[in-house]
Amino acid sequence: MTSQAQRFLEGLPVLAAPPPYALLIVGCGLYGATFARLAADAGLRPLVIDQRQHIGGNCYTEEREKIHVHAYGAHIFHTSNRHVWEFVNRFAEFNNYINSPKALSGGKLYSLPFNMNTFHELWQVRTPAEARATIEAQRYLGDPTNLEEQALSLVGRDIYETLIHHYTRKQWGKDPSELPAFIIKRLPLRFTYDNNYFNDRWQGIPIGGYTRLFQNMLEGIEVRLGIDYLADRSALDGLARCVVFTGCIDAFFNHEEGHLEYRSLAFEHDVIASENHQGNAVINYCDPEPAYTRTIEHKHFDPVGSRSEVTVVTREYPQPCRDGAIPYYPVNSDANQAIHRRYRERAEALPHVIFGGRLSEYRYMDMHVVVEAAMNRARSVLAALTSGDPRRRSP
Repeated sequence: MTSQAQRFLEGLPVLAAPPPYALLIVGCGLYGATFARLAADAGLRPLVIDQRQHIGGNCYTEEREKIHVHAYGAHIFHTSNRHVWEFVNRFAEFNNYINSPKALSGGKLYSLPFNMNTFHELWQVRTPAEARATIEAQRYLGDPTNLEEQALSLVGRDIYETLIHHYTRKQWGKDPSELPAFIIKRLPLRFTYDNNYFNDRWQGIPIGGYTRLFQNMLEGIEVRLGIDYLADRSALDGLARCVVFTGCIDAFFNHEEGHLEYRSLAFEHDVIASENHQGNAVINYCDPEPAYTRTIEHKHFDPVGSRSEVTVVTREYPQPCRDGAIPYYPVNSDANQAIHRRYRERAEALPHVIFGGRLSEYRYMDMHVVVEAAMNRARSVLAALTSGDPRRRSP
């Protein structure tokens, strides 16, 4: 048994009688569902709860007009980790969707990610050498102190002004010159004519939608929806030996070290009487207006097309995270990172609580990263629960 597993086992509270469940998993997104599946596979009994009235967290999809709509924004699964890919393929067959978004600026469409197609659209250059020379001549050469200078140092002024400046301002609610440089550590430039947004070995979207994937992942596992863990913590904690918490870490500690800042999103979903409205799944809007940052036409996520004679288009509006809004993106300022470090220190004193996922870890995580993190953490926790003192096991 590893030292981490041993410490976890020793930190479990000793109860007079075994509780009905081995683990209480708070949150039915990717981290919680992955942990629950692996626990059940190990012969343990998990209970999954979620405050919302559906499974899947922000990956939730619902069928509208025979189209699988990504209710909380576009989610494309991609990974180069074979173990992660094999795991998710246990629960769904994935299609061959390749993410190739477009960006609209000044009435003109540009290719994403930044590649030779983009450079040709901007400057009519045709060779990598021409593109490199143009970018190099525009780079900011100083030591970047904010996001704007960081972007200029990476991609030069034309790309920044055309495709980054206003989009970033809408996304974060602040001018890029007011944001820390480390928010964008890199902006990939591809000197090939390749519009595939991701470089990973595997990519796609579950056939039948993400909700079906979660249904299969949670088969045989008890799930209770509409349950607010923080409102009834003492009673719920008594149901299991340990807790896997995937919510906001500052909320778990009653914001005693301060409130962590997030950006949220609002969505407007429209049914349009057209078989094909915008010709692409995702289009980014890089001008100051409109206020939304992108539109999503969901039927294009299915490469073989949809049977529907209409289409569903979603507009995505970034907004402050307040008044019960769903937190999406951590605002990684120095002040927020300092607050999060204090919460992590307090979490270390609770070895029977596993904090995992983007809200507890206060960092943006792609879906495959969430699954991999849950698999890695579950490995030591489940080893401890299945090999420790039998009295500590769930019946």
